[in-house]
Amino acid sequence: MQTLRTALLAIALTSSFAIADDCVKPDAPTIPDGASSTMEQMLAGQKAVKAFQAANLEYMGCLEPMVSAAQANVLEEEGSEEAVAAYKKLEETYNAAVSMEEEIAGAFNAQIKAYKAAHPQ
Repeated sequence: MQTLRTALLAIALTSSFAIADDCVKPDAPTIPDGASSTMEQMLAGQKAVKAFQAANLEYMGCLEPMVSAAQANVLEEEGSEEAVAAYKKLEETYNAAVSMEEEIAGAFNAQIKAYKAAHPQ
């Protein structure tokens, strides 16, 4: 019976990774240099950041059910190595998406400050 459960888990995890491939990770936008950019370039950068954020939310939304399913597999399989490894991989992928969004927002905000310093009103 345990062999059957392990085989079914392997099939489920393989399917989860295939589905994870269907989730499209967005490319990071190019952040303009605030010290040397024009207002138009900064506005284009803002638009690119917002588009990235929207795409990244969609990507994370695609990953969320897989993370939940992998977590449930860990609980059902009493922490089998395969289930734990699959959960950790999906969790790391999700957390990387969150971190990327935070980094891009922080970088753009820093360039807004640089723009304001270079173009005082």
